[in-house]
Amino acid sequence: MQKHLVVLIIGLSIFFTGQAKEGMWIPSLIQSLNEGDMKTMGMKISAEQLYDFNKSSIKDAVVHFGGGCTSEIISGEGLLLTNHHCGYGRIQAHSSMENNYLKNGFWAMSREEEKSNPGLTATIIVRMEDVTDKILSSIPKEVTQAERNKLIAANIQKVGTESTKGSKYGYIIRPFYCGNQYFMFITEVFKDVRLVGAPPSSIGKFGFDTDNWVWPRHTGDFSIFRIYASPENKPAAYSEDNVPYKPKHFLPINISPEKKGDFTLVYGFPGRTEEYLTSHAVEYLMKKQDPARIAMRDISLGIINKAMAADEATNIKYAAKQSSISNAWKKWRGELKGLNKLDAIEKKRDLERRFEEAIAGKEKYVQYGELMNNFNKTYEEIEPYQFSRDYFIEIFYYGPELMRYADGFNKLIKLLEADSVQQELIDEEIAKQKKRAVGYFKNYDVDIDRQLASEMLKKYFDMLDPLLVPEIKEEIDKDYDGDLKAYADKLFAKSLFADQAKIEAWLAKPKVKKLKNDPALKLGNSIVQNYFEKVKPIHSVLNNRLDSLYTIYMAALMEVLPDDRIYFPDANSTLRISYGQVEGYAASDAVDYGYYTTLEGIMAKYVPDNYEFDVPEKLRKLYAQKDYGIYGHDGEMRVCFIASNHTTGGNSGSPALDANGNLIGLNFDRVWEGTMSDIMFDPEKCRNIMVDLNYVLFIIDKFAGADHLIKEMKLVQNESE
Repeated sequence: MQKHLVVLIIGLSIFFTGQAKEGMWIPSLIQSLNEGDMKTMGMKISAEQLYDFNKSSIKDAVVHFGGGCTSEIISGEGLLLTNHHCGYGRIQAHSSMENNYLKNGFWAMSREEEKSNPGLTATIIVRMEDVTDKILSSIPKEVTQAERNKLIAANIQKVGTESTKGSKYGYIIRPFYCGNQYFMFITEVFKDVRLVGAPPSSIGKFGFDTDNWVWPRHTGDFSIFRIYASPENKPAAYSEDNVPYKPKHFLPINISPEKKGDFTLVYGFPGRTEEYLTSHAVEYLMKKQDPARIAMRDISLGIINKAMAADEATNIKYAAKQSSISNAWKKWRGELKGLNKLDAIEKKRDLERRFEEAIAGKEKYVQYGELMNNFNKTYEEIEPYQFSRDYFIEIFYYGPELMRYADGFNKLIKLLEADSVQQELIDEEIAKQKKRAVGYFKNYDVDIDRQLASEMLKKYFDMLDPLLVPEIKEEIDKDYDGDLKAYADKLFAKSLFADQAKIEAWLAKPKVKKLKNDPALKLGNSIVQNYFEKVKPIHSVLNNRLDSLYTIYMAALMEVLPDDRIYFPDANSTLRISYGQVEGYAASDAVDYGYYTTLEGIMAKYVPDNYEFDVPEKLRKLYAQKDYGIYGHDGEMRVCFIASNHTTGGNSGSPALDANGNLIGLNFDRVWEGTMSDIMFDPEKCRNIMVDLNYVLFIIDKFAGADHLIKEMKLVQNESE
């Protein structure tokens, strides 16, 4: 059955590619599924040039950056290009009041000046393989979803271990088409990745929150790193003996200007899409999930933004945190707007009606007869638990940091309380916590966190189902009459975790009882325990049921409604290709956007001393002199452009390639009108935003004076230029 399903998937994909721009496609299948369509749209290279296991290809230059973004190799010396916002945390970690690289930028003028980044990885895909039969063929049909998951996990470990045995490679095996297909990705992970260059935030984050997810955009969203390897050109931990990595392939850069209608291809690691959700899930997302998450982040951003605007040191401390919180907040707002405009819930219901009409009274589809009823029942049951899970994530992972910091000490408490004292492990954990304290308090403001606790805890407790509220709420109601401000004030005054000197003194002479009674630890433990005891067990059972239903539904849709749409696999942080064309769009009534922006637009937005729209003096001078070098065209310095490639989170930093496989842009965002594309793609509105490589090179060369980096690269022009 699985073999039949895979053939069905491939057959449907071939039949329905047409001129579609929707979809995130598996590189190893491009030749059989998409090459003809891509050639029709203008691609001049072959599928083998995009992906080839036996010899070097473009896929060897596409790198998973830190596990969350994409990057690309742009020189024979391992030079790595990604987004400024992808490198932001590393730039911030190297910044201080004396050397504020966020504000002023950073450029290593020699290899010795390049800065190491412990924990940062660069992962290259060696090859990929369809392993569906190996994963699924031995699994009995009549097992629960939980049992099925365990068997799949065991098979994944077996297949992956056998495939990499005797090598230094790693592996990733992921489900596709809601668990109907599995692919294995053999990986090579480099662990010595050094910061080489980054523009000031006034360029790399120009527009900040106001322009985030918005077109027209004028952001120079790039940063530069370098992969280092052992002298044998193999992955190695940081060492002064390491040398720049010699890649199998690096991307030439085309400095010719893009034209409307030009073919574009985005190659990267898109994070997650959910194109096949039922109406039940989309309705929950639109009416409850997104509004609730937005409300929580309205609170946190209001507090953090005010503090950052008032003090430069606080701005440095909270820059990366604020960026992480605000990015999803604005995306969700755009997503809601787009889904409402598309009437997404009704479109999903229409699909489900057509599905049920197609199976009605037909014996061969009898196994699908109760699918929609089962979805409806399961979503009703899971809703309060899903909502509690959503709010747990918001309060614990994006709320007051004190709880998370305190939670990190639970391991040490267990070691200290163990019947058999293991002093070596205790000493190791204490040393780890001493080091952790330095990093934590370096980027921490107790007054901000106190306000976050007061206001976000109130929202958290008020919104939950009364049966799923943590027990500590009763204690707060009893001792503080429900006054969360008074509770937060006392909490932060008494907690060791709010004071670096106190926690370091405790680590010097640890006493378990004192730490266990700490109010921050009690708060965090109550919220975590509540989730893992009251919410997660039931949520997991119901979520497993949904997984099983979606596996059936995905196969059923392709079987019952083969002519309905293009059935491409949802994104799951694995290597994918999307393709489209350079083109603008009509945002709304009488609002038509062109496909590129220029430096002139930056100057039109310029507001002196405004943290979002200030422009560095040197950039203003270059503009006034029109000193664009070889990177300007027709008297203009292009900054960003848009195209109709299907992208999502994780595509940040992805290379945008031209028809010949040359680098022309660096993907970093989507237009606000198209952020619903994770759920429902609209070819008229969905556009990806890229910084033009001409602007990247202009900033490196003319602004930063780092022309030694340009000399590493291979610059090309269209034959007609």
